[in-house]
Amino acid sequence: MTDLVERAQWIAETVLLPDAAEVDARGAIPPSHFRVLAREGFYGIAAPDAGLDFETIVSVIETLAGGCLATTFTWLQHHVAVIGLANTTNESLRSQYYADLVAGTQTSGVASAGALADPPRLRASRTEGGWIFDGDAPFVSGWGIVDVLQITGNAGKTVVNALVDAKNIPSTRYDLVALDATATVRLTFDKVFVPDSRIISEVPAEQFLGVQHLGSRLSGAMPTGLAVRCARILESHGRTEMAESIAAQAAEVRSTLDAALADPQAMFAARAAAANLAYRAAGAVFVAEGAGSVISGSHGERLVRQALFTLVTGSRAPMKDALLDVLTS
Repeated sequence: MTDLVERAQWIAETVLLPDAAEVDARGAIPPSHFRVLAREGFYGIAAPDAGLDFETIVSVIETLAGGCLATTFTWLQHHVAVIGLANTTNESLRSQYYADLVAGTQTSGVASAGALADPPRLRASRTEGGWIFDGDAPFVSGWGIVDVLQITGNAGKTVVNALVDAKNIPSTRYDLVALDATATVRLTFDKVFVPDSRIISEVPAEQFLGVQHLGSRLSGAMPTGLAVRCARILESHGRTEMAESIAAQAAEVRSTLDAALADPQAMFAARAAAANLAYRAAGAVFVAEGAGSVISGSHGERLVRQALFTLVTGSRAPMKDALLDVLTS
């Protein structure tokens, strides 16, 4: 779907990138960013009937990430609920929310890190008429921006996914060094009852963990998108050979990430390589811009901080180990 990628490029260059420095400085994403993405059909790209292949979705994410990483990261969370509702057996829940989520007239975030933690930080236990969610969900982005939230609780051998309203849950906002505009919080669930009518799915824990590499591939498009943007900035500074080198390395990392779809254990190292590339590419921009990079608001300082974000976002222990090996060798 070349047309979709071209529209993503137009949005990145004419809407997101011109605002990127202000978004970073103010710590807030203009609602107009999300309205444009909705108008152009980008909230429904993960819907099965959209007919998009995985490669196109990755290209869209990478392209948008090169415009404004905060907007892209917040928008990216939305698609978890779209996929969940597309596959749910809860027909009533799907009929109530799915069409609006695909259209982007309602938007969603996701809270799954608590279920993935070891030991789990957010647990789900069965009770009459529904489930009790208890614990906390760290690093939930889009709080105060999104309308609903897909939450995931660990029930032992099963994980439970539910769609709840994104309000009236105690929250503590993180003060992030980068992408603070994502309005990322820690949510506290004090024995919160979620009725069966709001349950999306109950999935074997092994199955849930078995598809996490797909999310890692999608999130891997953010550091490659950042690296490509860095290459373009280096080109604008007359560093053509360096820009070409970064672009070539981005293509190589992209291929490694794609290959890891068939080997989930290889995804950790591939994802680490992507983050490492973004980190080095941003450092190159910082140096190329000279002393001006140390001034708040410059491309260099913003990109370096955003690259730091890609080093840790979505990270699990094997990815962390792989990155530490690269960074200390």
